[in-house]
Amino acid sequence: MKNCLTIAGSDCSGGAGIQADLKTFSALGCYGMSVITSVVAENTERVITSMAVAPDVISAQLDAVFTDIRVDAVKIGVLPDAGAMRAVAAALLKYQPEIVVCDPVISATAGGDLMQGSALGAFIGGIIPLCSLLTPNIPETEILLGCKIENLTDIKAAALSLFAHGADAVLIKGGHLSGDATDILFDGKEFHSFTHERIQTNATHGTGCTLSSAIAAYQAMGNTLPEAVRLAKEYLTGAIQHGLEIGKGKNPMDHFYRQFPERT
Repeated sequence: MKNCLTIAGSDCSGGAGIQADLKTFSALGCYGMSVITSVVAENTERVITSMAVAPDVISAQLDAVFTDIRVDAVKIGVLPDAGAMRAVAAALLKYQPEIVVCDPVISATAGGDLMQGSALGAFIGGIIPLCSLLTPNIPETEILLGCKIENLTDIKAAALSLFAHGADAVLIKGGHLSGDATDILFDGKEFHSFTHERIQTNATHGTGCTLSSAIAAYQAMGNTLPEAVRLAKEYLTGAIQHGLEIGKGKNPMDHFYRQFPERT
């Protein structure tokens, strides 16, 4: 069994963050571990408030995992402030995990900022160069680069810019453009395109978290990066299609639709 670690915020409603990551790891047959960076009071409708975990506590959690358990892949989600980023960067430099998939969570699907604006510079300079894969959506990419993305040509140019900031590979999710959803992967050598028909659904809570953790899990299991992205998108599509009617806002997905097909 492969061991996957998520470094992210906690979503008390269970649809995103640490909870979504651990569900994804389990659904794909991996052993999941977690380092909590932020405690977020949110539900399917909104983010109410959040509290950043102290950097020394983040560091202690990271040491607890890495000094005892083999880590085959790391997924990074919410890093609320520069202190959290320094703690995570120090651990990545110390323990040198090979697979580090980072979903740069700046705001929540339900609304609300989850990363301090003042921390963007620390993220760009301190975290991106340590990532084997960066997985921003279009709004996150625009914030990181200070650009405007309107088409696939813009996405490719942005992917090259983020690659130039030090990430080994970049996957920009194109779901915010009109038409079919097309994600563009630049693996450091060439571009790969992944297109799926847009799903008309309200079950979109935690999609970014789930995709990035699924990519990390599939890479940990030995798949190449393009194949891991393809498999992860296939899994995510099914989870969205089997969305759960839970909550009054953006519903969560069914991470275990493959294990319990009878409840669909």
